[in-house]
Amino acid sequence: MASALRTSSIATLSSIHHSCPSTHSLSLTKGQVYVNKFWGGIGFHEVKGKSQFSVLSVATEINSPQQHNQIQRIVSKESQRPVYPFSAIVGQDEMKLCLLLNVIDPKIGGVMIMGDRGTGKSTTVRSLVDLLPEIKVVAGDPYNSDPEDPEFMSIEVRERVLKGEQLEVVFAKINMVDLPLGATEDRVCGTIDIEKALTEGVKAFEPGLLAKANRGILYVDEVNLLDDHLVDVLLDSAASGWNTVEREGISIAHPARFILIGSGNPEEGELRPQLLDRFGMHAQVGTVREAELRVKIVEERVRFDKNPNEFRDSYKAEQEKLEQQITSARSFLASVEIDHELKVKISQVCADLNVDGLRGDIVTNRAAKALSALKGRDRVSAEDIAIVIPNCLRHRLRKDPLESIDSGLLVIEKFYEVFS
Repeated sequence: MASALRTSSIATLSSIHHSCPSTHSLSLTKGQVYVNKFWGGIGFHEVKGKSQFSVLSVATEINSPQQHNQIQRIVSKESQRPVYPFSAIVGQDEMKLCLLLNVIDPKIGGVMIMGDRGTGKSTTVRSLVDLLPEIKVVAGDPYNSDPEDPEFMSIEVRERVLKGEQLEVVFAKINMVDLPLGATEDRVCGTIDIEKALTEGVKAFEPGLLAKANRGILYVDEVNLLDDHLVDVLLDSAASGWNTVEREGISIAHPARFILIGSGNPEEGELRPQLLDRFGMHAQVGTVREAELRVKIVEERVRFDKNPNEFRDSYKAEQEKLEQQITSARSFLASVEIDHELKVKISQVCADLNVDGLRGDIVTNRAAKALSALKGRDRVSAEDIAIVIPNCLRHRLRKDPLESIDSGLLVIEKFYEVFS
């Protein structure tokens, strides 16, 4: 039996080897495990007359960055768990709109989602993965550098451009990176191999989560429970757009511009004001009270748990339509204009509400333009501003412990007072 299995596995490995012209020959020794992203198999190999079980993979060369990117997408798509479709989420329109506007214009600065337990905050954020568009990146660059915009280039890529090198460009989906609460600072920022630096004189840097999130989305669930030292790291990167790692006299910097998305339950603690102000928008999520809607949510969830792929297929048309709408809005965004009179009124609302700084003015202008682009219009209306301004200013108002009215309602009241 063992002999038959051994013969079969060696024959399979041999067939793979001959089908790949670029395959390298492998010498197998006891206990060796070969890891490769693209080809893999399970088989036996013989060492000194004994059959040893090991994991084999056949190393293959990728002829072009496009082929590399295509295979990487296929592998990642097959390996990931089925995600609940964004279009299938019932209600929570405010949260969904804030997320879509940030995908259309990443410079809005992210969104903070606060609400009750079990209201679908994490599910909604993670369902955004299917809708994220593709962007141009430099092939083989760990920081997802933009081949055209120096602001989003790593130092290495900039040096290559200055030397006149031709950059190989591939298309890749925008990354969504989860930041676990228990992550270490080295895992978030990246680490420097001190031993290699001392012995070989080479800056050997292992990129962290911030490098992976560059030009993508960084999601922190239960962000109000995040350790202070990690909050400081996020604040520094969000302020400068760069992550600098200083270790033992060695300094390495790389771009770290990302859409920061956080979610949490206000009952578990407040967020530091410095970090809260870094979120462009704030979405308030409540529990659905209508019995019919609650039943629909439960039934949809049961359908998804029973057969995720079939459930996803039933929403495929809606997902594709929404994805096209986002792609169109991103390309259309630059042509959207907002009248000077409306800009003045936005700033008047911010001034009357005693909003500190100018970040509220900037974010409201950007969010209104993104909403107009999503609707397919090239000019912002007062209605667009009315929809987004509570989410842009709610978390920037000074807290009054004696105030019982919701801060979002205060913003709406002041908006109608100024715009009327």
